[in-house]
Amino acid sequence: PAVQLAVETAMRQGELLTLTWSQVDRKNRLAMLDDPEKIKNGEPRAVPLSPAALAVLEALPRSVSGLVLPVRRMTLYSVFAAACARAKVENYTFHDLRHEALSRLAERGDFNVLELAAVSGHKTLQMLKRYTHLQAAKLADKLARAPG
Repeated sequence: PAVQLAVETAMRQGELLTLTWSQVDRKNRLAMLDDPEKIKNGEPRAVPLSPAALAVLEALPRSVSGLVLPVRRMTLYSVFAAACARAKVENYTFHDLRHEALSRLAERGDFNVLELAAVSGHKTLQMLKRYTHLQAAKLADKLARAPG
């Protein structure tokens, strides 16, 4: 579930691991990151939840702690590293899922830069650019569909 939520929300690992059920607004499809102490840049934001993210959340049991993902950072690190090793994926970290998520959103073509920054919580275009890795083939496909 942690990997799926990371790819669907572009949330940082620390944000996912401190997210509580009281911050999840299923009706409005939002995760409210409102504790400046738990947000890297200290700026509260509302993270939109895709249908896939909502499905993952619905399938999760409620923990006594109130955490959506009641797992320790090092446990997640170890499990993710082991999964990557089994899949023979090298030099890939949990944080790379954030890059993947933002690249996927950018490649969809229906999010502008301001919307991407709102989802990611990045304050500058320069930082957002570091996280979006667009595929040349997909850009070529988009050009082929462009009028004129």
